[in-house]
Amino acid sequence: MGINELLNSTQIGNWHLKTKIVMAPMTRSFANNETGTVGEDIVHYYRKRAKDGIGLIITEGINPSPRGKGTFGVPGLYTNSQVDSWRKVTEAVHEEGGTIVAQLWHVGRLTHRELTGGLPPQAPSPIKADGLVHRLRKPYDTPEEMTLMDIKEVIQEYALAARNAIKAGFDGVEIHGAHGYLIDQFNCEMTNKRTDEYGGNLQNRLSFMKELLMAVINEVGKDKTIIRFSEIKDDIPGYRWANPEETIKAFIQVFHEVGLQIIHPSTNDFTEKMADDMTFHQLVRKYWDGIIIGVGNLNPQTASKAIAEGTIDLAAFGRPLLANPDFVQKIKEERPLKPYEAAIDLKYLN
Repeated sequence: MGINELLNSTQIGNWHLKTKIVMAPMTRSFANNETGTVGEDIVHYYRKRAKDGIGLIITEGINPSPRGKGTFGVPGLYTNSQVDSWRKVTEAVHEEGGTIVAQLWHVGRLTHRELTGGLPPQAPSPIKADGLVHRLRKPYDTPEEMTLMDIKEVIQEYALAARNAIKAGFDGVEIHGAHGYLIDQFNCEMTNKRTDEYGGNLQNRLSFMKELLMAVINEVGKDKTIIRFSEIKDDIPGYRWANPEETIKAFIQVFHEVGLQIIHPSTNDFTEKMADDMTFHQLVRKYWDGIIIGVGNLNPQTASKAIAEGTIDLAAFGRPLLANPDFVQKIKEERPLKPYEAAIDLKYLN
């Protein structure tokens, strides 16, 4: 069977995707650090991937507010100049027949006041994360516990960023609810010690994510909203769900209630068994009959097989796409892929 499944075009809602290959969201830090705008280098970078035949491009994480920023050079979608700069990117992608969604990313506690305009990080509870801020190399700041007003404000910031994404020409948005960032901090019992309606049992902890998704869907529509969620956390390497299957069921219950159609379960190793001799994506498929984007150090063969088996519908690749702007063409022609080299591939926008 080989890699044929990846190269087939597909229709998802109003999106006609040239292939079932997705460009995974990857932090690049090439935006203007002061203004959060993107330049011609970013336009060229995404145009290349669309021209190559990537079905769906998910951008690097984009901040919905200045306090959502977790490192240098992260773009935003909360000012008119940011919207205008992204419009050039979406026009370039559409000229090449591509589809592109904006990933909205608030890091919550995983930042420092030097990056957030002098204000402390926001989080569900005032619990400091272990480790150093990405690239700033200083310990994470102690976050401020969000008030009910703060929660409403952040939800509105996401809604505005989603509206701005459509204004900038994006085909939809992905909400980054994974990897230990703000939404995931509400979802997790280790970072959420609240005693109000946003804390306590899992259902309550998931209510921030639910309300945020409803606000975004209200702006862009159910068919244009993706959620990325995960067990893994960037700042708590050994973290595991106590009951993976029950947890996944609770997440998917929320996704059904808000009417989502596309979800993006994220893991570092697609083939790793999670529970009951099943992988994360297999457990998700057990309870979800909508679109699933698979990710987790996939190779073309594993990805194609998972699509053929019905575990996933689309396959996301990260590092191989940084090293190979001609990823799709190489797969078509069965040419070897250039290995990813962090020292080169992260340093330059290839």
